[in-house]
Amino acid sequence: MTKVIIAGAAGRMGRRIGYMVNEHPDLQIGAGFERADSPDLGKDLGDLGGYGPTGIKVADGLDAVIDGGDVIIDFTFHEATMQIARKAAAKNRAMVIGTTGLSQENLQELAQLTRNFPCVQAPNMAVGVNVLFKLAAKVASILGNDYDMEIVEAHHRMKKDAPSGTAVKLGELMAQAVGRDLGNVGVFARHGIIGERTDTEIGLQTIRAGDIVGEHTVYFAGAGERLELTHRAHSRDNFARGAALAAAWVVKQPHGLYTMFDVLGLQDL
Repeated sequence: MTKVIIAGAAGRMGRRIGYMVNEHPDLQIGAGFERADSPDLGKDLGDLGGYGPTGIKVADGLDAVIDGGDVIIDFTFHEATMQIARKAAAKNRAMVIGTTGLSQENLQELAQLTRNFPCVQAPNMAVGVNVLFKLAAKVASILGNDYDMEIVEAHHRMKKDAPSGTAVKLGELMAQAVGRDLGNVGVFARHGIIGERTDTEIGLQTIRAGDIVGEHTVYFAGAGERLELTHRAHSRDNFARGAALAAAWVVKQPHGLYTMFDVLGLQDL
């Protein structure tokens, strides 16, 4: 049985991850931790997650529990994530990273660190979103430069980064499919007299409102027609379930950096 350590165990995602880990036949909760000033330190993970007492209390930091598990699931914040990854590398603990907002420098460091441990890193763990990634890239390659490409994403008002990591990944895949670099053609805001849309730009627009879990729509607009691909998350359970699936998978892999495409067998599609 694979023991899971949950980072940010008392947070909204941490609680749902705990629930899904508890439901998975090959996983069990080994530990969970929070930041030093969390009001939930010492509380039972099962009580917090709504799946009954486990006897496992929220710990004060990773150092106190890192020897109590085989894989760490982290959906916290990019600065904390990199600190956790460094400790995972030192201790040879597998990781699943769903944190968004990682910079290119962070990703480069993570690629180096994963020479010492196996890690699944993805901006979105939901199965449906990863299928959307593949579909969006495929449609972009088929329609090519004759269609304008736009992405609109919506999330809850508490989300700290924009655009979402999922939207950025969609943009990167679509740009690659038509031989472009999102860093050069991405348009992340429009306001005022902006002039006509260029032929090569890919727009990524952001909505932050209420308790929206996560919505992403990709537009392919041509002369006289428009194709839309949309994914709507109705709860965080989709992300948590995918993270549990990744945790059960990654502990069996050699050292290296993987994506949900690897976990789901979508890499070659």
